[in-house]
Amino acid sequence: MRLAVAISGRGSNLTALIAALPAGSPAEVGLVLSNRATAGGLDLARAHGIPTLVLADPSDASAWLDALAAHRIDLLVLAGYLKLVPPRVVDRYRGRILNVHPALLPAFGGPGMYGHRVHEAVLAAGATVTGATVHLVDEVYDRGPVLAQARVPVQPGDTPERLAQRVLEIEHRLLPAVVLAAAAAGRPVPLPEPVELPS
Repeated sequence: MRLAVAISGRGSNLTALIAALPAGSPAEVGLVLSNRATAGGLDLARAHGIPTLVLADPSDASAWLDALAAHRIDLLVLAGYLKLVPPRVVDRYRGRILNVHPALLPAFGGPGMYGHRVHEAVLAAGATVTGATVHLVDEVYDRGPVLAQARVPVQPGDTPERLAQRVLEIEHRLLPAVVLAAAAAGRPVPLPEPVELPS
């Protein structure tokens, strides 16, 4: 299964995916896309010999579709990608686009809920548990069907930064698990609860 990974920043989830997919794995990263030319994850991809594309206009569906077709992409993975995927791309790849979100959706999701904003909201709400979600993508931020979630306790005295670090560690295990399950099944599938994460 050939993956395209869309990023907007340093690409820590991309790092985790690459590490989880050594040579001979049932899935491989065939393209990394970004809306930002300065995204650190692009350098990471290049260092691993993975083709990259900076989207001059992230809303240009044709640019997405041309690149995905040219690289024979089966599954699109949003890993810290902060823009909406164009509706025509969602329609063409419906059921084949994953997103990882740093909270237990549907809580703490939607427009503007990304990065530290999510963890600040979790703490402000007094939640005792948070976590990470991998879900299918549709035309609305964070709305598509959930495939897997992993929980992280909120600890007394947590700061957004400390909470973010623990949630990110779970993301780095949850996303590869969902991708490998998709590769084994030939399509994205829900993981059984409770999710068994690789250490």
